[in-house]
Amino acid sequence: MTNKIVVVDGLGNLRSVAQALRAAAPDADILVSNKAADIDAADRIVLPGQGAMRDCMRSLRESGAEEALLRAVRNRPVMGVCVGEQMLFDESEENDGTPGLGLLPGKVVRFQLDGKTQADGSRFKVPQMGWNRVRQTRAHPLWDGVEDGSYFYFVHSYYVAPDMASDTIGEADYGGAYTCAVARENIVATQFHPEKSAAAGLRLYHNFIHWNP
Repeated sequence: MTNKIVVVDGLGNLRSVAQALRAAAPDADILVSNKAADIDAADRIVLPGQGAMRDCMRSLRESGAEEALLRAVRNRPVMGVCVGEQMLFDESEENDGTPGLGLLPGKVVRFQLDGKTQADGSRFKVPQMGWNRVRQTRAHPLWDGVEDGSYFYFVHSYYVAPDMASDTIGEADYGGAYTCAVARENIVATQFHPEKSAAAGLRLYHNFIHWNP
């Protein structure tokens, strides 16, 4: 049986996500689409996102994909990536307040790093851009075959602050520890970009594709 995966369109970084998924699952049927009918027919959904969360939410809403996504999360695996992770939460501080999908309780907050310096004496820059080590805070099938402390690629100024500590499955440190991977029931999400994270990132996509929550 073919595994049908829809990468939700209109939210950025789609080509690299789709290519990584094809590399992780050559036999899967991978479609980039924001059509409700395609999302409704998918076995699992990947929700990527880049740029402003407000623009991503508007694209999701105007295309009709939002309602289809809300139907999908009732019984199918869904993975958020970067701003796609942030969109799963209640709201973001960005643009003086941007409502999210409300699928996970918590807020999206901006790095507050003024006056803080790194070990080499340099100032922390926002956005964080580059490789960072991820600590696995609890076991989850997404981490299968991924060594704890592996490096993943980040580009972001905001991060999620879940209300429930149990929703966090991974943390990174950038001027302090913060949540960079979450999971609850059939939802998983990462702030980092698996598609830009070499072998460890491909392994994460492989694990999501074979995950049966």
